[in-house]
Amino acid sequence: MPLQWTGLGPEVLIRLDRESGEALRVQLERELRGAIRDGRLAPGQQLPSSRLLAVDLGVSRGLVTECYSQLQAEGFLTTRAGSATRVAQAPQQQPLASRPTAPRVPRPTIDFATGVPDLTSFPRADWAWALRESCRRASVAELGYGDPRGTTVLREVLSAYLRRVRAAAVDPEQVLVCAGFAQGINLALQTLARHGVRRLAIEDPGDDDYIAIAARSGIEAVPVPVDEQGVDVEALTATGARALVITPTHQFPTGVALAPERRRALVRWATEQDAMVIEDDYDAEFRYDREPVGALQGLAPNRVMLLGTVSKSLAPALRIGWVVCPPALLTVMSEEKALMDRGSPTLEQLALAALIESGRYDRHLRRMRAVYGRRRDALIATLEARCPGVTLHGLAAGFHAVARLPAGRGEATVISEAFERSVGLQGMSRYRSSGATQPTELVLGFGDLSEEAIERGITLISDLL
Repeated sequence: MPLQWTGLGPEVLIRLDRESGEALRVQLERELRGAIRDGRLAPGQQLPSSRLLAVDLGVSRGLVTECYSQLQAEGFLTTRAGSATRVAQAPQQQPLASRPTAPRVPRPTIDFATGVPDLTSFPRADWAWALRESCRRASVAELGYGDPRGTTVLREVLSAYLRRVRAAAVDPEQVLVCAGFAQGINLALQTLARHGVRRLAIEDPGDDDYIAIAARSGIEAVPVPVDEQGVDVEALTATGARALVITPTHQFPTGVALAPERRRALVRWATEQDAMVIEDDYDAEFRYDREPVGALQGLAPNRVMLLGTVSKSLAPALRIGWVVCPPALLTVMSEEKALMDRGSPTLEQLALAALIESGRYDRHLRRMRAVYGRRRDALIATLEARCPGVTLHGLAAGFHAVARLPAGRGEATVISEAFERSVGLQGMSRYRSSGATQPTELVLGFGDLSEEAIERGITLISDLL
């Protein structure tokens, strides 16, 4: 379906050579024919009115009218009284060359995907209000390039929020606003590379994207095992790494929290090895059966770089994140940010600041904590009723859990047979550096599934589990 441009004046790139001696009408006809034939102007697409095109090209309106009439007679254009001139469905048209595309894999009807919040619950009315407020309040200076670290307003609001909610030790000067976690981790690793870091430890199991991201900065990523207490600090020391990426509050994907003694050991490691810890605080807002756990950064602000976003709390599409940067790295990271994009969009930053200051953000989090809590309970109850041999863990926070299947169940078989029933599952092996499939564990995301969908999905595959 062609795009339906609003108004009478969609622009079209037309080149006229007034030095060639060729009649302008002939040139205009040839340009329009060519644009239609090669697909730049698609069937049904609206052309500018004759008056506006004449003004744009600096020619008479009569010349454009004659050109349109000629092309209409040739079957390239069509027009009706009271309607715009449009490209006709003419046999002369050849569409733009299309590149071969990979066959589409159908999405499962019920997908226990990880890392996806409830997108239907995005607070549209509150965000629209916040955007209006940001447009109304933005100063002339704030509409310029400004500080690449972000607006002063948002950095002050985030600092206060992180001190209040995450027990972080943070000053507004240390906060750098970025385009989500992806840009934050790239900035962090590029900064560490400039400070001589050549080896990065990553959690195993964990997100293997870090291997590729680290390589882009000339850093080698080495896996460190995670057990029921969190990352193994003794194994970490043996790697010789001078940096670590960690999810201490709710480890991804196992769901364990870094034990207090491991937290203290990790801080000692960072101090003794002159190392830096990158803390991914990805879903700490959502907790259920335990007391709040503060950010690791609060224990060692000079040794821990805290990364957070609104991708899980609001929506990934906003692409708003932040880095709380230790003072020793701040200048280099700010330089990297300035060279990368000159700074993140200002109006969205001001909108987030308004959302947090108004209390709407906290209200949304409280509501979503209850929503995810009910979905977690539905997952627990359904598995207990339908699959008594399956054990769940990693349930104290976030919106994913780990299901351990009885011995004898093969991960690949369970996943493929579930997909045939239009239920999407992810196996733990994809997050293990070795790719090991024993014990058989599934990582079940429930953030973007209703309670009814969770119950229906587990019921559909209960015999497989």
